[in-house]
Amino acid sequence: MTDIVPDSQHRGLLSLLPPRLRVFASLARFDRPIGWWLLFWPGAWGVALAGGTVQRWPLMLWLLLGSVAMRGAGCVYNDIVDRDLDASVARTRDRPLASGAVSAKSAWIWLLALCLVGLVVLLQLHLPAAVVSVAAIAPVAAYPFMKRITWWPQAWLGLVFSWAALVGWTETWGSLTWPGITLYAGTIFWVIGYDTIYALQDREDDALVGIRSSALALGRHVRAGVTFCYALAVALWAAALWQVRADPLVLAALAPVALHLGWQVATLREGDGAGALHRFRSNRAAGLLMFLACLVVGTRI
Repeated sequence: MTDIVPDSQHRGLLSLLPPRLRVFASLARFDRPIGWWLLFWPGAWGVALAGGTVQRWPLMLWLLLGSVAMRGAGCVYNDIVDRDLDASVARTRDRPLASGAVSAKSAWIWLLALCLVGLVVLLQLHLPAAVVSVAAIAPVAAYPFMKRITWWPQAWLGLVFSWAALVGWTETWGSLTWPGITLYAGTIFWVIGYDTIYALQDREDDALVGIRSSALALGRHVRAGVTFCYALAVALWAAALWQVRADPLVLAALAPVALHLGWQVATLREGDGAGALHRFRSNRAAGLLMFLACLVVGTRI
């Protein structure tokens, strides 16, 4: 039996909010910052690898704000679509929409407000990067339905949660070129890997209610599957960094993040829900290590 870690936990700063505001903050997962960190890091990597960490530091802040707002908007939209399924899963049944604490109408209004914040961030970008950003709308809108039609919704999440790498690179470099595309490709496999670990928490309930996931598709081979995804991510990241600077420094810079991902796989216990969540959340540190690698390689000395 997998340990269940509830998805909605009113702790920390969230617990200080009035109850009515608290449910909306919970709906946008403001109590779970790991989501917007994972959305932000690929954009920060793109900026750093393109050599813009120092000169374009305001862009980094805009990307961070956009990540918080759009991750929140994505969670609200996902909960609107999945409210009936969420009510059938132990980890998600207490979400505001699934539990009835927030109406669908109120959720749509909250979604619009968060999207307006995202629009403010979009207006800070030059046209090429803005076009790249807008192109993400269709894949994002389709994501909540993927768990109903494919055993690999994590692959679709990889497409959308990695998109900021394209935006950060394009905005800093001035156009979308191969290093940015290769960085994006590697990030897709990173997302598939960590979200497969996350999905381990729900395997039993997902199987009962008919939700599909890579954790179910892989069966007894989850660790091998995650290892393959992480290895491919590191290989593609190495190719992206090499395209920017053909130097052995690239491999040395990537060593810390590669070791961290290896630790996740080596210590993963598939029946341990709390442990899976801990390893999933540790990707915030993996994101920082990858950012430092991009900073080292992308900085012109």
